[in-house]
Amino acid sequence: MRFSALIVVQNDVRFVPGLRQIGACCLKNGFQNDSIMKHNASHKIAKKPSRAFGPQTLAIHAGEPNKHGVGASVGADISRTSTFTFSSSEEMKLWAEGKSTAYIYTRYGNPTLSVAEGKIAALEGAEAAVVTASGMAAISTALLGALKQGDEVISTAQTYGGTYRLMRDEFPDWGIVVRRAETSLEGIESLVTGKTKVLYVETPTNPTLRLVDLRKAIAFARKHNLVSIIDNTFATPLLQKPIELGFDMVVHSATKYLAGHSDVIAGVAAGSKKWMARVRHMIIDLGGSMDPEAAFLLTRGLKTLGLRVERHCANARAVAQFLEKHPKVARVHYPGLKSHPDHALAKRQMKDFGSMLAFDLKGGLPAARRFCDKVKLFLLAASLGGPESLVVLPIYSSHYNMSSAELATVGVTPGTVRVSVGLEDADDLIADLKQALG
Repeated sequence: MRFSALIVVQNDVRFVPGLRQIGACCLKNGFQNDSIMKHNASHKIAKKPSRAFGPQTLAIHAGEPNKHGVGASVGADISRTSTFTFSSSEEMKLWAEGKSTAYIYTRYGNPTLSVAEGKIAALEGAEAAVVTASGMAAISTALLGALKQGDEVISTAQTYGGTYRLMRDEFPDWGIVVRRAETSLEGIESLVTGKTKVLYVETPTNPTLRLVDLRKAIAFARKHNLVSIIDNTFATPLLQKPIELGFDMVVHSATKYLAGHSDVIAGVAAGSKKWMARVRHMIIDLGGSMDPEAAFLLTRGLKTLGLRVERHCANARAVAQFLEKHPKVARVHYPGLKSHPDHALAKRQMKDFGSMLAFDLKGGLPAARRFCDKVKLFLLAASLGGPESLVVLPIYSSHYNMSSAELATVGVTPGTVRVSVGLEDADDLIADLKQALG
């Protein structure tokens, strides 16, 4: 049996006959055990596209096997297995010697995971991707893959709370020093030492939506020969492409926009083959592998990413404009507003402004709690990027267990409300905000 695989290399998508995708690679084989089935898929190589495919096309077709033929399933298959067979001990010996990339065990790789990885690599413009059990699994393995005891990392002070606590609470015990930089990168040169190995940034930041100038960040990393890692969760690869600017690795909580349905925990890292081999090694050793069922849900979500992000952004603009004019709102944190300190930068480096925002209520924590308790259409829940619009107090969720000084550094007040704007009708969302604000 021969297959045709959809190969994606930097947006160059083509069908190659007789190749079976094995993890991140393709082998000129059929089934490992020489099983025979009738398969009528075309073996012709598709003509090279006259132009690069758009992101929504990549989200649907990248990473998929050739489905032109009789009896091919249109939907993604779930390889619901923990382990895979070999046809001989000689094949297993080749695998053990590193001369075969055959699937052996799902912690190492799985065909369903490979489909999701192919799509995200294509969307990010990366050579490869590795999916993980959660966003924090992607973040931690990317960082630990580039750091060791005695190394130092420079990180923007404003990051997701889980990332902040990883660096604050765990890294010191592992002998890794963290130095914090402003999102403006002002004074960052003073943080560099002979032990600095990694630059880690998040943009837009969680939850106050500040931006890091990506070109400045990558110029700094290159100047000092640092591994550059960026959390691209809020922007998605549809709104900004850090790999194209020179970042070594991109990480996502794929739970959010990439999967997009509030029904799966997932993460992903993308970058060069070299760095993704290192991340995969960390996943294998530390155990943060994705389940095939989760990979299926992630693949399903990715296929509507472009449509969802467009609607998310449109709704967020309407909500932000309403909140900015409300007399009980002290400040709105949304880069799509001219009042946002990074509005000009957002226009330069993002294709749109995203659908995350935060706002500070004049009445502080009591007012913020009253608002959250009164919403009817918005849901009071953590996370983001799903079809449902959500509100949450960062001090009780993403930024819990942080001191007043730490909260002030990242721009979070007790009266800050974070909003994930979903896919409902904008007029209904605004009506709910109006009644909840009173």
